[in-house]
Amino acid sequence: MLPRKTLTAGLALAVTLITVPAVAFAAHGARDDTPAATLFEAARASASVTADPPPGLVDALARDLGVTGEQAAERLVNEAAAAGVEPRLKALLGPSYAGTWVTGPTSTPVAATTDASKTAALTAAGVRAKVVTRSFDQLDRVKAALDQAAAKAPRTAPVWYVDVVENTVVVLSSTPSKAAAWVRASGADTSAVRVVRSDEKPEPLYDVRGGDAYYIGSGSRCSVGFSVSRPGSQGGFVTAGHCGSTGAGTTGYNRVAQGTFRGSSFPGNDYAWVEVNSQWTPVGVVNGYSAGILPVRGSTVAQPGASICRSGSTTQWRCGAVQQLNTSVTYPQGTVSGVTRTSVCAEPGDSGGSFISGDQAQGVTSGGSGNCSSGGTTYFQPVNEILSTYGLTLVTQNGGPSPTITPTQPGGTWAPNTTYAAGATVTYGGATYRCLQGHTSQPGWEPPNVPALWQRV
Repeated sequence: MLPRKTLTAGLALAVTLITVPAVAFAAHGARDDTPAATLFEAARASASVTADPPPGLVDALARDLGVTGEQAAERLVNEAAAAGVEPRLKALLGPSYAGTWVTGPTSTPVAATTDASKTAALTAAGVRAKVVTRSFDQLDRVKAALDQAAAKAPRTAPVWYVDVVENTVVVLSSTPSKAAAWVRASGADTSAVRVVRSDEKPEPLYDVRGGDAYYIGSGSRCSVGFSVSRPGSQGGFVTAGHCGSTGAGTTGYNRVAQGTFRGSSFPGNDYAWVEVNSQWTPVGVVNGYSAGILPVRGSTVAQPGASICRSGSTTQWRCGAVQQLNTSVTYPQGTVSGVTRTSVCAEPGDSGGSFISGDQAQGVTSGGSGNCSSGGTTYFQPVNEILSTYGLTLVTQNGGPSPTITPTQPGGTWAPNTTYAAGATVTYGGATYRCLQGHTSQPGWEPPNVPALWQRV
């Protein structure tokens, strides 16, 4: 059983290196020139979940998030719209962009900026504006400095992430003084870092699942993430890398011979894909247990604050919220970067399982702390990176591919594990791209795959 998480919601940070400046919401009245349909309203009208969502999905969200059924249904629409407009908001704010998220029982969209003159434009776009001190680029550079120093991080500081809501980078540690010393030694801007006391001890969920269970060799159990296809292949599914190494055989939930791991990466990443044999047919759905069989229609990334659910063979269907994207988490086996942190609980046996927001695939369960009795935190490996790395296509219910992924193409000056500043240009696959926001590149973040980071010129 995983260690219990003892960080409470109301617990203030144990060590604050430098107090984070206060932020203020900008309030604006309605403008006479506001368009009849704002950018956000237009996105709501085109959201794929505007049709009646499955009752089981609404019931699970209401149960786990403490909202009404009506609020849960409204959340699904607002969250799909927020994910759709996020790239437009980044372009609108430019270097002053400081993050987007949703908040409240029906997921009101919020966008942060360091430029107070941009708040009127955000209001006109139909989102709430928040003025902050640091841009997303600044926060991302701070986290990148910590990532570079990950090998020297104390074992008692296993988690750090960009918190766009609080406009800071947070380090969780059971020994805050050691964590603070590591932050100082890393060369990161300490004024942008908060060290928060936490007894969280993430570890891979080795006895795991992601919709339906599968077994590796004669022993461990994991969960299927999402069905995928690949040219010249029978197809298969994505799952967690710590579940099995390349070449390992699998059997299905019924112990019938199923497939073989064709690729696996852990630590550093925590993803893998299994090619199935002709007895198995990949389909674009997730087993939601009490929520029913749920469709997968794409892989648009949900923003911080959005509701999200997880399917696994141990605890079945559980829901919560996205907390932070681009998190680094240190397990006993090493650090995994680029995962997403959530408030969804999980237990051993859930690893590799599906994380889905509405009908959009998000990722595969990696690890976490706590459990589904006392509550916990769980991390998932984003699915789009897995698809790009292995040249896979997400299988959707209508048989179409995920629209957000371009297969990896060799060639060009772009390279993974490289820090790029906003405005930098690279070549990739015969095309030139301009960096929209500063970041440290990772495998799977090739310019065609992340339009929020790169613009083709």
